[in-house]
Amino acid sequence: MSRLNFQLTAEASASRARAGTLTTLHGPVNTPIFMPVGTQATVKGMRVEELKAVGARILLANTYHLLLRPGPEVFRSFGGIHKFMNWDGPVLTDSGGFQIFSLPKERRMSEEGASFRSYVDGQSILLSPELSIGMQRAINSDIMMVLDECIDSTSPHAEAARAMERTHRWALRSLAAREDSPQAMFGIVQGACFEDLRRISADFLSQQPFDGLAIGGLAVGETKDEREHFTAVATDMLPRHLPRYLMGVGTPIDLLEAVHRGVDMFDCIIPSSLAQQGTAYTHQGMVRLRRSVYKFGSGPIEEGCECYTCQNYSRAYLHHLSKTTEGLGWHLITQHNLHFYRQLMGEMRRHIEADTFASYHAAKRLMIAQVDIEAPATMQIKKVVSDRPPQLGRFAVHVSASGQSRISHVTSGEVMHPGGNAPDEEATALYVNGSRLAERLAEASSEPLVIWDVGLGAGHNAMAAVRAAQTVARRPLEIISFEHDLDALRLALSQAGRFVHLRHGAPHGLMQNGHWSSKDGLIRWTLFDGDFRTHMLGLAAPDLVFFDPFSAKTDQDLWTLSCFAKIHAACGDHATELLTYSTSTAVRAAMLAAGFYVMRGPGVPPRTESTLAMTPAAWLRLRKENDQLGADAALAPSWLERWERSSARYPYGLMPADEPSFAAAVRQHPQFDQSQTLA
Repeated sequence: MSRLNFQLTAEASASRARAGTLTTLHGPVNTPIFMPVGTQATVKGMRVEELKAVGARILLANTYHLLLRPGPEVFRSFGGIHKFMNWDGPVLTDSGGFQIFSLPKERRMSEEGASFRSYVDGQSILLSPELSIGMQRAINSDIMMVLDECIDSTSPHAEAARAMERTHRWALRSLAAREDSPQAMFGIVQGACFEDLRRISADFLSQQPFDGLAIGGLAVGETKDEREHFTAVATDMLPRHLPRYLMGVGTPIDLLEAVHRGVDMFDCIIPSSLAQQGTAYTHQGMVRLRRSVYKFGSGPIEEGCECYTCQNYSRAYLHHLSKTTEGLGWHLITQHNLHFYRQLMGEMRRHIEADTFASYHAAKRLMIAQVDIEAPATMQIKKVVSDRPPQLGRFAVHVSASGQSRISHVTSGEVMHPGGNAPDEEATALYVNGSRLAERLAEASSEPLVIWDVGLGAGHNAMAAVRAAQTVARRPLEIISFEHDLDALRLALSQAGRFVHLRHGAPHGLMQNGHWSSKDGLIRWTLFDGDFRTHMLGLAAPDLVFFDPFSAKTDQDLWTLSCFAKIHAACGDHATELLTYSTSTAVRAAMLAAGFYVMRGPGVPPRTESTLAMTPAAWLRLRKENDQLGADAALAPSWLERWERSSARYPYGLMPADEPSFAAAVRQHPQFDQSQTLA
């Protein structure tokens, strides 16, 4: 019988993200949750009232440090840590295993425990599982952690196996030492960066009566990619009904990626330790307030933030406090960071509950991974001297009033991804989410999913697909990009500081070699430079077409009946879906006349909808899977009636002599035959 009564309340589609509630001795805690670190029974510089104001729900305290000072007798006299520090919310206590790991020259490991000398009085101490649990019982925390042997995540297999096996034996001793205490206890999965060991550890600990399981031995030497991979490996092996805790992690992007991989609980000192260095986190990325660009900043750390710091202090003042190493600066930035972390976790939970987490994750990870998007002071001075944006060939960098950078076509004035959302968010919403790409890539199939990316531009759509594949792919992905003028991407790459999606090796490798592959071989990206209509001939039929050239005013030849007919012929009997931002009546009519079934696609502000075209095989598959969806989204006879009245019925390039046969093909299209039924 669990002492936490953990209840899962929602699980996201195309993601392992989940929301739940665990019930502690001091009340319920909604997950996913970040626990501020109060190592010495205090979060650095923060009063309890301030912790509550920023929304902290559960704190972490450290057994190792509290054992040395003030010691178990003090906690017993107060009845535990809650009265001692005047905190009435839940507390989780770490066992001290990581602190022992951080003292390699000052401790000796044995089967009994870890021997070390106290930094307080030099006394020799043997921290055994029994002593660790006894101390945690004195602290009277809501959740106790078993004592584990933590080692460097890059350790050899034999050393990792030995430490894991000792951790298992200590876990059993920790359980025995708990006796009848009502406090919950978590086991800790070890195994370094070895999948076989992680599986052995997860299997062993899952059979014990723990109230939750933690993922240990990460954030101790491995790369970010390795940490994310082994987090996913571990969560995939852990019981669904128990809460999962990733220890010692991390930055906002770390939390987002770990929640996406199925983690429920986190702790880290980063919000306060980086605040001491003048660093704040925002929904647009990291802000390093010590930089001179903020010396005259009159606004708050983040516009719209409701934390005490943002409501009362400017960036300029926080810059001054950080530069002069005043403790108030550390304190105020910590308040903001903890408020931001609480907001981030709440935002993730809401998207999990609404089942929009997969698309949220794809867009959010681009924003919060940024570092100091504020231009340096020298660049601001230059901007005053010359307002001319960076330009290459026919393209220029266009900066919107909100500060978002896009690539524009100088001659026509058209802007790539001109909507109200950030370009990467638009690419994700329209092409990745609109095609259900994450769902398709999660399929267990060895057959590559093929995307034709027509109109590579600055690479937003293709990189949105790459990001989706690197997050969820079990199925190989092949992207084939077509572009007749690569200056747009060259310009964007030269201004990579303005374009978050290009801070990745893929587009650089593509431009340098004409192709790029991921290290695991699951993603292949190939570039065709020149006329799409010529290059597509002879290629294997695509599963998806991301059709995103400039409009017919600029790229006229790609929006013709002839072009759509060639695409349709190239697809043959294959189930292909074509997505595009255009909702032009003439374009939709050209698709219908070419043989596609045409539907309304998802809207991206300010547009209320986009266009989704399907080959007959794709249409039949959709109708068999969800007949109502096809019926609801397909262009209906009422659209045909509006088309008949339209003054822009015919696509560019259609000769007057061909208009009657074109009109007949549109009118007689099977999707307007309401008597049509599926076999």
